[in-house]
Amino acid sequence: MGLTDFIKKQFIDVLQWTEDEDGVLAWRFPMDGMEIQNGASLTVRESQMAVFVNEGKIADVFGPGMYRLTTQTLPVLTYLQNWDKLFESPFKSDLYFFSTRIQLGRKWGTPQPLTIRDKDFGMVRLRAFGMYSYRLADPTKFHTGISGTRERYTVDELEQQLRNLVVTALSSTLGGSDVPFLDMAANQLLLSEKMKTGMLPVFEQYGLALDNFAVESISLPEELQKAIDTRISMGMVGDLGKFTQYQVANSIPLAAQNEGGLAGIGAGLAAGVGMGQMMTDAMRSAVAGAPATSATAAPAETPATAPESAEARLGQLKGLLDKGLISQADYDSAKAEVLKKLIG
Repeated sequence: MGLTDFIKKQFIDVLQWTEDEDGVLAWRFPMDGMEIQNGASLTVRESQMAVFVNEGKIADVFGPGMYRLTTQTLPVLTYLQNWDKLFESPFKSDLYFFSTRIQLGRKWGTPQPLTIRDKDFGMVRLRAFGMYSYRLADPTKFHTGISGTRERYTVDELEQQLRNLVVTALSSTLGGSDVPFLDMAANQLLLSEKMKTGMLPVFEQYGLALDNFAVESISLPEELQKAIDTRISMGMVGDLGKFTQYQVANSIPLAAQNEGGLAGIGAGLAAGVGMGQMMTDAMRSAVAGAPATSATAAPAETPATAPESAEARLGQLKGLLDKGLISQADYDSAKAEVLKKLIG
């Protein structure tokens, strides 16, 4: 090996990080026993920051730009190394690069159901899922609290710790919010904002800035979800009497399509709740039109009310026809049945 190769191996003139691998948050520049040449060039690209660490102590921090490393640009390191202003010798120092790009689409979720108090259901166990994004904002805090002296530190390595922070913050937020579960499910956007506000200082203490946080799903155990579905169904039904009338009214056009039409379904249709009211009205008409007689009145006079009852029945059928609840053919058929019973 020649003298030139030896010198090149020992001294570094250019320091930079090209981020050849995705998902790396912190990367230590490989020194391999070499020294940094005084006056060397340091390039920090956009969405990067660089930190010099001298014997375990944070020294100078650099944002995006190109720098010439001298005692003027390395004031903290100069102080720690006790350099004078004319220092021009190579020096040793650890150099770490940090990625400050926004880490998008990070998923979070509760591995186990969380038990909280609820105004409507008492104690409930719920699970939640969503997405969040963040970026590295303070490399000194991140280096001190998270990455340390590792050669590199990745997004995946940080993921588990962040998920734990999210779940802890979620438990605290939901436990102290006094917001019923039904309101949580209906106001996920407000819950997301509340969660983000609560977690901002938690992320900040590690040198991270929470960019966005979203609650996408809140779910209950299956048995409680079924109970809620039943409660919702009962609320939708409301007045059971009116609901039954509605069902009967809807069934008339379908029944009319059966073989025999309305004449075929006969008493079965009349037994419905909706038709029950119609029959009641018919009976009132018959009673009102009957002549006042003594208890010993001759039975022969009873058929006198038959024409009026038949007339009421025909009126009811005509009403159904006018409302479009039966067809003309059904009306004609039922009318013929009434007349047949009347005149024999």
